[in-house]
Amino acid sequence: MLFKKQVKIGTKMLPKTTFSLNWGDNFASSKRRNYDIKLVVGSMLLGLAFSSASLADSTTPDKYFIPLKIVVNSPEDGDIKADDKVTLREAIALVNNTLSTDKLTSLEQAQVQVLKPGSAPKIHFNLPSESRIIYLEKLLPNLESPRLIVDGTTQPEYQPSTNNLPAALVVSITSVKSAEVPRGLTLVADGITIKGLSIYGFTGKYETTSPTPSADIFISHRLPPPDTTEQTLPADYLPFYLSDLPPKDIVITDNWLGIKPDGTVPEERSAFGIYVFNSLGTQIERNLISQHNGSGIITSVRAENLQITQNKISHNGLAGMPDAIRLEGFIYNTKISENSITNNDGSGIFIFKAEGSVEISKNYLNDNGKRLKRAAIYLTGNEHKVFQNTITNQSAAGVVVASYPRSRGNLIQNNRFANLGGLSIDLNTQDNVGVRDWQQGDGPNPERNSRNRRLDTGNAAINTPQFLASEFYILNGKVNLDGVADPGSVIEVYRTQGDRNDYNPLFKLLKIVRTNELGKFSLTLDNLSPGEKISAVAIDPQYGTSEPAADVVVRSP
Repeated sequence: MLFKKQVKIGTKMLPKTTFSLNWGDNFASSKRRNYDIKLVVGSMLLGLAFSSASLADSTTPDKYFIPLKIVVNSPEDGDIKADDKVTLREAIALVNNTLSTDKLTSLEQAQVQVLKPGSAPKIHFNLPSESRIIYLEKLLPNLESPRLIVDGTTQPEYQPSTNNLPAALVVSITSVKSAEVPRGLTLVADGITIKGLSIYGFTGKYETTSPTPSADIFISHRLPPPDTTEQTLPADYLPFYLSDLPPKDIVITDNWLGIKPDGTVPEERSAFGIYVFNSLGTQIERNLISQHNGSGIITSVRAENLQITQNKISHNGLAGMPDAIRLEGFIYNTKISENSITNNDGSGIFIFKAEGSVEISKNYLNDNGKRLKRAAIYLTGNEHKVFQNTITNQSAAGVVVASYPRSRGNLIQNNRFANLGGLSIDLNTQDNVGVRDWQQGDGPNPERNSRNRRLDTGNAAINTPQFLASEFYILNGKVNLDGVADPGSVIEVYRTQGDRNDYNPLFKLLKIVRTNELGKFSLTLDNLSPGEKISAVAIDPQYGTSEPAADVVVRSP
C-alpha cells in the first residue's frame, strides 16, 4: 500500500512524505508478527522494522516498573539463563521487568538491589578486569524503563576526565564477528541516560528494503502492538499513533561512539553514531563520535529541543551519509554549540528540508569535506542562527543558504572563516538545485534587479554591501569607509584573510554600523596596515544576512 499525504503531529504539519506498509508472516521468538514500515523522507529511504514489540506506550508511569539497581559482572551474551553471573542482556530484561528476580540464582540475586519507589533504575558494571568488552550475539532488548541510568563509569578501573571530553573508557559494547547486530542500544522510554560506554561495530547488510536504521545508539518511540485487533492500520496517516509519543529528556554523555577504548578503528565500522529517529529534548554532550560509515549524529522524524554540546565529532561519513551532523524532520529549538567538528567527509552540519530553526554557535569546524566538496554548514529553512563559530580549511563555502526550499531570515553573524574553497556566506539563487548547489553553493550573486529575486534566492536576495571605492587610504592613522546597502540594514565590517583579489574569507569582525534611510553607511577604522583587505555583510531584520562584499584594499597615501 503506497500513498503520499501531508500529515499532522500535534499542531504541526509534516512535509508531504511517501509511505508504504508491508505485512509479513514472519514471527519473532515471542511468536508475534513483525510490523514493517517503509518510510521515505525527502530523497532518503528510511525504514522502521518493528520486532519484539512492547505493549506499553511511552506514557507508562514509573510505578509499573520496579526500580532496580543491577550490577553487570559478566561480558558474556546469549540466551538468558540461571547461572552465577549477570549479563547486560539479563540486566536490561530485569529493569524492563520482563525478567523476574525470582528466576535468578542466589549468586545472580546478589547483584540486584531493589530501590525505593520513585528511584531511577540503574545498570552498573563490575566486569573482570581482563575482559571488559561485551560481545553481543544478537540485538539487545529495547531499553524501556523510564529514567534508567546505564553507567559505564561505575566500572572500578574508570578514571574521570580532566577536561570537557570523556576519559578513556573501560567498558565496551560491540558485536561478535560472526553476527549481524544492527544496533548497540535502542532507547524507547523517557529520561534514559547512557554514560561512560564505548560502543562500536554495529551495522547491517541492507539487503532488505525496510530495516530499522543501524546505529550505536538508536532513539525512537515504543513500538506499536503487532496484533492488529488492538489498533487499526494508520491508513493514510503517518504510521505513528497518538500513543506513540516520542521519548523525551534522554541524555547521551561521556561516551566513545564508533571507536575502541584505545582509540583504534574497529574492523567493522558502525553505520551511524546516534540516530535520533523520534525524540524530544535529547541531550548529546561530551561524547567522542568518530569513524562511522554514515553521519555521527542524524535525525529523522522528530528531534525537537535537541541539544548537541561539547562533543568531538571527527572522521565520519566514510562510506555513506557524509555529514558529521545531519538534521531532518522536526528540529524546532535545536542547539548545536561548543563542539569540535573536524575531518568529516561531508559538511560539518547539514540541515536538509527540516521544519524548525536551529542555533549553531561557538563550534570549531575544521578540515571537513574530505571526500565530498561540501560547505561547512548547509542551511535549508528559516530563522536559523549561526554565530561565533570558527570555520577553517573547508573544501567549499563556509555557510550556504539554500534557495529551494525557500529559506529566509537566517542570521549568520560574527563567525571567523579561513582558507575556504568558496564564499564565507553563499546564498543560492534562482532556485538552483543542482548537485553542486546542494553541496558547495553557487558563488557570488548579482545585485537584486527584480522583486522575483526575493522569491528564488536564499535569505530573500539581500543585497551585498557595495563600497564606494575599491581602495581606501590611511589618513592620520585612520581609514574612512563609505558604501551603500539595503536601507535599514545593519552592516558588519570584517578584515579578511587570504591572497585572492576579490572574495577572501571573513576573518575578524571590526565594526558594526547601520545604513540610513537611503541605504548609505560610513565608518572609521584605525589600526589597519597597508595591504589589508576589508569586506562587509548586510543584515536585514526580516530576511537575514547577505553574502560578503568584494574585498577593498587599504593603501598608504
